[in-house]
This record gives sequence, structure tokens and C-alpha cells, in this order.
Amino acid sequence: MLKWVDMPPVWLAGAVALVWALDRLLPFGAFGVLAVFGQALVVAGLALMLAAVVQMVMRRTTIIPKSQPAALVTGGVFRLCRNPIYLADALVLAGLILHWDVPLALPLLPLFVWVITQRFILGEEAMLRAGFGAAFDDWAARTGRWLPKG
Repeated sequence: MLKWVDMPPVWLAGAVALVWALDRLLPFGAFGVLAVFGQALVVAGLALMLAAVVQMVMRRTTIIPKSQPAALVTGGVFRLCRNPIYLADALVLAGLILHWDVPLALPLLPLFVWVITQRFILGEEAMLRAGFGAAFDDWAARTGRWLPKG
């Protein structure tokens, strides 16, 4: 059961709940005009997530973190960054911070990125390197972990 609790969507839900709680406890009202931009970030994040999941399903590989992948997906949105689903999570979180107008929650964004990197990405990259060797190394050399290179 604990295996399923320590999953990226749970970490995202916890961060979103914290942003929502901060909004309720300490309403700030600084961004206001950025609410629409926040909504756009949420939509972009969800679209990116969907595109990445579809590409992984089409390649018949797992979307479950810490599971052994059957294929190295390097095309589509995976050409832009190695972790488009985690990037999508960060976009959703950033979008909700802006939409709910909670500037005090902005430090949660880099903290979320750090937690996801430490708890999931580093281990997944080690698994990909072990399973796909030079193909992974080549892809990693030309593709950023969170954002596109160059």
C-alpha cells in the first residue's frame, strides 16, 4: 500500500492541497491579472501529460514510476525533455498557484521539482541507463531533464 502512496500524483496532490490551504488561510491577491495565465499553464500541463502518456502507451511501456520500462521513448514530447509528465505536473502546480493567486506558495514549485527529481527521476534514469545503455546516454546528452536544451 505504501508503494502506491509514494507516487508523483500523490506528491502533486499534496502540493496542490497546500497551495489551496494557503489561499484559504492567507489570501493575498497579488497576481489577479495572471489568473488567466495560470489557467493556460494548467491546460498546457494537462495536454503535455496526455501527449506523453499516449506516446508511452503506443510504445507499450509503463507509465508507472519505478517500474522497468519496456521501451525507451525518445520521440514526440520526449524529444523536448526527458520527463514531460513531471514537467506537466510542475506546470499544473505553477498554474494553480497563479490561478488561485497564492504568491506565498511559489517556493513550493522548486521544492516540488527537487522532491520529484530525488524520489523518482534519478532512480528512473539509473534504470533507463541500465536497460538501454548508450541509447539512453545519447538521448540524455541531447535532451534536458526538465526543459529543452539549447
